[in-house]
Amino acid sequence: MKDAAHGDSVKPASIGAGEARRVALAAQGFGGRRSAGPAGWRRLRGAIARMGLVQLDSVSALIRSHYLPAFSRLGAYDRARLDLKAFDPRRRELFEYWAHEASLLPLATQPLLRWRMARAEQLDGVYGEIARLVRERPAYIAAVLAEIEARGPLSAREIGGQGSHVGAMWAWHEGKVALEYLFWSGRLSAATRRGFERVYDLAERVLPAAVLDLPTPDEADAQRALLRIAGRALGIATEADLRDYFRLSAVDAKPRLAELVEAGDLVPARVEGWRQPAYLDPAARVPRRLRATALLSPFDPLIWSRARAQRLFGFRYRLEIYVPAAKRRHGYYVLPFLHDERLVARLDLKSDRAAGCLRVPGAFAEAGVTTDNDVAALAGALGRLAAWLGLERVVLGRRGDLIPALADHDPRP
Repeated sequence: MKDAAHGDSVKPASIGAGEARRVALAAQGFGGRRSAGPAGWRRLRGAIARMGLVQLDSVSALIRSHYLPAFSRLGAYDRARLDLKAFDPRRRELFEYWAHEASLLPLATQPLLRWRMARAEQLDGVYGEIARLVRERPAYIAAVLAEIEARGPLSAREIGGQGSHVGAMWAWHEGKVALEYLFWSGRLSAATRRGFERVYDLAERVLPAAVLDLPTPDEADAQRALLRIAGRALGIATEADLRDYFRLSAVDAKPRLAELVEAGDLVPARVEGWRQPAYLDPAARVPRRLRATALLSPFDPLIWSRARAQRLFGFRYRLEIYVPAAKRRHGYYVLPFLHDERLVARLDLKSDRAAGCLRVPGAFAEAGVTTDNDVAALAGALGRLAAWLGLERVVLGRRGDLIPALADHDPRP
């Protein structure tokens, strides 16, 4: 695939469904060799660079989501090392911004998102309470910025403000709205997080001077670069997959994709069973066989597009966090289980830190897919997850057809 031709005369590559799965998994960093001991920062940095970003999420039923993708690919590692590189100003190699939702990204990506910050400053794409407050009370926005400048890093709780209660989900007081506008427009950045609360400071006090001094590419160049990152991270993808990776609009992405095809940076492809045209990373690997065993965060980039998960794996996935408990089919925080080249099961998981156990309230096989070998691999994966989380045992619940089979394999750290 590295020798694919360039230009308009490119003949779309023809790819089988199994090949597409292996391309996607290899591009995401699955199937690599795991070291005997905990992975160090060099391997963590490589995994994050391969993915391009790590999505943040507030749910902590098991563990915060941004810790899981590296564990899924590399196995055990020291989470404190990731915290240092994301949130310690002396060690920072990652920064936080709106990319695919709130995300941690390599510092080198920051210039590629400045066009989004510039648009936000002009309220292009900014909506709702943020746009209203900026239009109606610009002096208040300036005052919040001045307070951060004078006092240093502050959270929304410390800034305060009238309006909705600070702790209410999705309900922000005016101070939080102002901070989010300043964050979105790039004048503030995330200095750290306390618990999971974002702490804001001036961008020039958060980001290294070497990053701030990098030239700002124009919008088209930056968008092409983001799509190249998405292409490498996905391996094989539809237009919607590619632009969703960094939340690009169709208006922005379509012309950039055409330019990337013209340059040979993406190759048109037809994938068996896909209705949509696809694009292939010309440097993508196509392993003949891929072995991987991983429990996946609901926000893992392999599966965060539910349509793509179904297209690649025949896996229908719905996160039920916001579904009333009585109406949930699988559970509150459900992780798909990847074994080799298939998503073969899903598990409702919870860290019971007080009791020192990993609880498995529910475990469900995929109809016509899950085998005894998959169950044995899953039992081992649960034991390794519990050990990494510092939990002493795995406690199985009662829901789901895989519970009896898992009990026979006695998962333990």
